[in-house]
Amino acid sequence: MTKFHFVSGLPRSGSTLLAAILRQNPRFHASMSSPVASLFEGIIAQVSAGSELSTMVTPEQRAAILKGLFESYYGDLDQDIIFDTNRAWTAQLPALMHLFPDARLICTVRDVAWVLDSLERQYRSNAFENTRLFNTPMERATVYTRVDALASSNRLVGFSYQALREACWSEFADRLVMVDYDLLSAAPSQVMRLLYQFLDEPEFAHDFNNVEYDAPEFDVQLGLSGLHRVRRKVEPRRRRTILPPDLFERYANMSFWRDLKNSSAFRITTQPQDAASDDESSDVAKEGCDDEEVEANDV
Repeated sequence: MTKFHFVSGLPRSGSTLLAAILRQNPRFHASMSSPVASLFEGIIAQVSAGSELSTMVTPEQRAAILKGLFESYYGDLDQDIIFDTNRAWTAQLPALMHLFPDARLICTVRDVAWVLDSLERQYRSNAFENTRLFNTPMERATVYTRVDALASSNRLVGFSYQALREACWSEFADRLVMVDYDLLSAAPSQVMRLLYQFLDEPEFAHDFNNVEYDAPEFDVQLGLSGLHRVRRKVEPRRRRTILPPDLFERYANMSFWRDLKNSSAFRITTQPQDAASDDESSDVAKEGCDDEEVEANDV
């Protein structure tokens, strides 16, 4: 039977890169964000209290319908394991774990200031397009209004950040592992080895010099050409931020995953970095609820 796992976390933190690597394994299907999470939420809304359908669909029927959604959407694939990607999954853990008790959630993370820097860089690279990231001319007016809009609690960065925090201290946190983008780009073989251990799957020899992914049609309709383009070689790329210093500092040091006190979530992450670079790595660590760091070679 097909096994489902999930990819979530922060935007611009390597989820598409991770999917591009995972899909090299012929047993795995992985891709960019799918519509399943939106359909999932829509079905729940249709049968919840306040809807005329709520008394016509039993809890057992709801679970069967929701599980059937995954089976229908991915029904034409023959891979053993499906990784469905969406930032909303961290806010849906109770429902997911009820449907798929053996599922695991991989959350890609990155310093929030660098996430916002990456989105601003993407916006500027499409200078003649009013991207759909922003709802009004006022939101897109300056780098300050753009960043603050994206960081709002119900928007792209703010929502995913808060949902990730919720998941890390939930009763299902032990089903979750966080993968630091810096480390994935700098030490992909070590990261993937730890991920395979977390998933309890046999290792696969990935080719990190030939990793490719692109979704040009999807990106164009967002007004963000190149948003999901993955470079062929997995490697770190140093650069300086394009955010004003005060704005960068406002959102720096929000990497709560570096201190998971009282959380049973796992992490594969680097130690804190110099703010001048978003792609430099240090130690490889896997950390659980006891906060014990383990060198990758000893896992």
